[in-house]
Amino acid sequence: MLNHALAIIHDEHRSLGAVLHGLRFLVREMQGKNAAPDFKLLWSMIYYMDAFSERLHNPREDTYLFARLKARTHEADEIIHTLERQHAEGASHLKQLEQALGQFEAGMPGGLEAFAKAAEEHIEEAWQHMSLEEKVAIPLAKKHLTPEDWISIAEAFGENGDPRFGAKPDHEFRDLFSRIVNLAPPPIGVGPAHCA
Repeated sequence: MLNHALAIIHDEHRSLGAVLHGLRFLVREMQGKNAAPDFKLLWSMIYYMDAFSERLHNPREDTYLFARLKARTHEADEIIHTLERQHAEGASHLKQLEQALGQFEAGMPGGLEAFAKAAEEHIEEAWQHMSLEEKVAIPLAKKHLTPEDWISIAEAFGENGDPRFGAKPDHEFRDLFSRIVNLAPPPIGVGPAHCA
């Protein structure tokens, strides 16, 4: 079950990473090539990051992975404290990003610059957070968690997981991710190429 649980966590990180990469690409295209903003796509990406990361992925990590790790060892206390703090701060960072996008879409002076700055800060924080999980927290979990712990974690992250997170939200997020890929232009998606 360890491999199954880790595969799900890594897959969720890859999905989030793809959206972060796509957002960075779009912002740089708007800044460097004067590409027209696709607000529908930008809002979809931010919604995905908010709804998937903040309401599904992070709570699962806190409730199952981190809680079990805290119960097994104090070696992980500092890193878990940092990761949980980052989870708590993530919602306010996304609100700032949403506000910046709203101001940009409304045509506020300096809107693109403010949105680009907020996007870059959020992207960097998210990459650092996922890197800390994958390079420090997950190796500690592999070291200290029992096979029973991994069964519970796999069930919580899987289709038949905790009813608070269950299969319906997972399918909704997969559908949203597919829509983002279909809206995004190459090279990040399969949607139509954007013209400046």
